[in-house]
Amino acid sequence: MKLKIIFMIIFFQNLLIGQLIPEKLSLEDALKIGLENNSTIKKADKELLKAHKEKWRTISIGLPQIKSTASYQNFIEMPISLVPAEFFGGNPGEFAEISFGTEQIATASIKLEQLIFDGTYIVGLQGIKLYLEVAENVKKKTTQQIKKEIISAYINSLLSKENIKILKNNISNLIKNLEEVKNLYENGFSEEESVEQLRLTLNSLNSNLKYAEKLELILSKMLNVILGIEIDKKIELTDSLDLLTLKNINFNESSKINNLDFNLDLIIAQNNVFKQALLYKLEKAKSLPSISGFISGVYTGNSNQFNFTKKNQKWFGSSVFGLKIDIPIFSSLGRMVNSQKTKINLEIAEIELEETENIVLLNFEKIKNQYYLSIENYFTAQENLLLAKKIEEKNQIKFYEGITGSFELREAQLQLYSAQSNYLKSMIEVINKKSELDIIINSPKNN
Repeated sequence: MKLKIIFMIIFFQNLLIGQLIPEKLSLEDALKIGLENNSTIKKADKELLKAHKEKWRTISIGLPQIKSTASYQNFIEMPISLVPAEFFGGNPGEFAEISFGTEQIATASIKLEQLIFDGTYIVGLQGIKLYLEVAENVKKKTTQQIKKEIISAYINSLLSKENIKILKNNISNLIKNLEEVKNLYENGFSEEESVEQLRLTLNSLNSNLKYAEKLELILSKMLNVILGIEIDKKIELTDSLDLLTLKNINFNESSKINNLDFNLDLIIAQNNVFKQALLYKLEKAKSLPSISGFISGVYTGNSNQFNFTKKNQKWFGSSVFGLKIDIPIFSSLGRMVNSQKTKINLEIAEIELEETENIVLLNFEKIKNQYYLSIENYFTAQENLLLAKKIEEKNQIKFYEGITGSFELREAQLQLYSAQSNYLKSMIEVINKKSELDIIINSPKNN
């Protein structure tokens, strides 16, 4: 019965999760769902949560620490002590065997400790804010990467679907042409080569269609995996490549960017410099004294029987208060060497920051130029597609009028198919380059 109940709970949980995912998704919807359900994002959230827990662990070191202990001893055989026999009137040089104490002893103690001063703790507190900032920036970097993967998977799936539509349309048109040419050939108005040329093109398109359909299925599953949803769930993508391309064409916005203050690679490199500076400061703080205070109380009960829970049991108490000072005096140059090493690491981090600044700036200029080029290529590919359609239509007319041969018609058709492919690729390139540019700029309004 219990197994049935557990099974029903799991079933309805999965059913509820499935219902929460809509069957139609725009790119914006896909980003929202992916950034909530992607497994890598979930792990990044856990790492950020661990960082917050580490923050409170560090703070707790300087707060009061209370420890309590309790112990119980039952001597199966009492220990024997030897004392000079002459204390009891015996002969000098001889020893008497005496057993001290009771057979059972219970002890309870409580101790409060408080850190008063520790240079390393002070540096640790200074590093908490940086530690959390580093964890948050790593989470942001992970989110950026997953966002880029979602966009890429979404538009690749769109590309595959659009490619299948174009192939099916081309095949449909080609079949009509083939039937017409067959009739002309059978009536003696065309050569057999014309039929063979069209069949050759049709076979190639059918092969491409089979491959595109298999690829479309794989890309759909890849999108589901990245979104963190059931791999076989059928989802309809509502955005179109044309619309997304036009949304991502923006010359003015990118040209206004004159700094990269929000670039995460730069921020992470700066965090590394601050971290190494704190580690250097930490090594220097280890040469400072550490002061702590404590107060403790101990209660002991003695009995030959287990009477410790009774009211008449006598308990003997003691308490103590004290201070403890640890003063580092000499470490055989160990602290000095560690301090020098952390200083070198700081200098390396500063060099890496300068190197990162140059790389990011160059990469920004490169991606920006590639983005502008992709826009130009898009409009060129759009114009070329219109021209290729006109050329193919003209060659069809010429072919049926007997002005050109089947070879020229096939060349015009292949040129059209190539223009269609280039047009699809140009749209993908615009969207991808805009995504890369957004990652480098990392403008707050895009997050």
